[in-house]
Amino acid sequence: MDAQGRGRADNIDPADQWVLNPNTGEYELRLSPSAAQPAVPGPRRAGSRQNGGAGRGRSATAPARQRAEAPGRQAPGRDAPDRDAPGREVPQPRRRRPVPEEPLPGRRGRRPAKKSKAKKALLWTGGSLAFVLVAASVGGYLYIKHLNDNITSVSDDGASTGGFQKDKAINILLIGTDKRTGKGNDKYGDKGSVGHADTSILLHVSKDRSNATALSIPRDLIVNVPDCPTRQPDGSTKVIPGTDNVRFNTSLGQDDRTPSCTMRTVTALTGIKPDDFMVADFNAIKTLTTAVGGVDVCLGKDINDKDSHLNLKKGTQHIEGETALAFVRTRHAVGFGGDLSRIQLQQQFLSALMRKLKDNDTLTSPTKMVDVAEAATKALTVDSKIDSIGKLKDLGMELGKLNPKNLTFTTVPVIDNPAETVHATVVLKKPSAPQVFQMVRDDVSFTEVKQQKKKEKAAEAARLKGPQSAASEVRVRIMNGGAVAGSAQETLTWLQVNEGVQKSENAGNAPQALSKTTLEYAPDQAAQARKLAAIMGLSGSALKPGESVTNSQGLPAMTLTLGKDFQGAGIPLTPPTKAPEDVQKSTADKVQCAK
Repeated sequence: MDAQGRGRADNIDPADQWVLNPNTGEYELRLSPSAAQPAVPGPRRAGSRQNGGAGRGRSATAPARQRAEAPGRQAPGRDAPDRDAPGREVPQPRRRRPVPEEPLPGRRGRRPAKKSKAKKALLWTGGSLAFVLVAASVGGYLYIKHLNDNITSVSDDGASTGGFQKDKAINILLIGTDKRTGKGNDKYGDKGSVGHADTSILLHVSKDRSNATALSIPRDLIVNVPDCPTRQPDGSTKVIPGTDNVRFNTSLGQDDRTPSCTMRTVTALTGIKPDDFMVADFNAIKTLTTAVGGVDVCLGKDINDKDSHLNLKKGTQHIEGETALAFVRTRHAVGFGGDLSRIQLQQQFLSALMRKLKDNDTLTSPTKMVDVAEAATKALTVDSKIDSIGKLKDLGMELGKLNPKNLTFTTVPVIDNPAETVHATVVLKKPSAPQVFQMVRDDVSFTEVKQQKKKEKAAEAARLKGPQSAASEVRVRIMNGGAVAGSAQETLTWLQVNEGVQKSENAGNAPQALSKTTLEYAPDQAAQARKLAAIMGLSGSALKPGESVTNSQGLPAMTLTLGKDFQGAGIPLTPPTKAPEDVQKSTADKVQCAK
């Protein structure tokens, strides 16, 4: 075999003439165009490094094998082993890396076989998925940290219950301040304002999450703002003195009052202690509505309010950003032109916002949810008990259980202040306002709710039905379980003198305080219990069937324990089961047009 036949001609390295065939996966000898081509390609596979001999794991044509094994000769691209050396193993073939990109002169080279589209897709998908998972775990942590950094929190100064709990009713105080902070808000006037509690809503969510009440508190309601211990930047506590007979909105901002002062004012007014608070400024309205893509509201007439800059036509309108802010600030062009008329607009807006937040288009859009998270964390100020994304998420999960049709928007019943000739402020309307407060305290829904609750109410009402004993036959022990000191003796005197319940006695203080007044009785005392309930104005829920006890004379008697809800002898304790007829209310699932 001459030099050319062995691949030595034209300065071509023989190793470069052994090329991997992509179709067969084997090496083939490719000679120059001037050389005679072998009749049958001589494929050669690189032997496994774990195979001992040169011939294992490879296939070759007979001529190629003879050339490789001839003494003194070498196969292209590798040194011939010394097979006669004693104790020396035959080395495995050395694999040459093919260079198919450079075709031999005069011959067109073959392109490497392409990977199938399916394999490419699998590789891209697998690689991308792995990257996304890693990026999500790292980026998710960083994003949560970013959102946490967005949150502004203020101490509740001990004015709250200590934060909401998942197994109890929830009371959140929502405060809208008119402080002109944020881009573009100085154009609304009162640029240097410290801000007031301009919009205040006490959101009560029932213990079983079946219903909720959003109770708006008019900003011009005359209240007594109590003393307010407030934490200072240096860690000390300063007591901001309270003031009597002032507008509710002065509970925030004035005299350096913080949201905790508004919380204390709400507690003094309603008897309800909020769990947490959230404060929203003008930017909250603009950014939140933009984040969800706007909300739909309805107008019963054309509105062009120069003070709020709202200019909208009658009918359903889609609003966001500056227009949404103008909508909730409008008052002169709707209703009687006062704050009470504006409250109705604000309630309609919040209903629309809630519907949009629970809409599938929002919940299934990652972009919108991220925008909402950004807007909410930047625009809201919260108390220190809910100052992280994790805590806000837990609160959101509880609120998310609520059906909008069982969320009632209502306003504290008020009347014009009779002490004013020009009515600029309002006062509580009695007895409607106290009745509304008691409904919220007692977790009573303003809407129809679950059948189970109806069954419970029916069972309680059944305890009051049936024959009643004569007042002279009622034997009862009276205990003070949280009422004002002296209430037990006051009630005893009233029962004996006014109601003829002579077989009654003062049994002193109860072992523990109770939030509600109760009457415990044995089954054979049911008729006596119904009579005393009618005299005292007790509800069926106050009646607690139990075991018989004895009085100081050793005779069987019932036990009446006066709780914190006791308001005085002769004042009925029957809690309301529905809202007063004169209370304006609406539910979040319905659109009502403002007029």
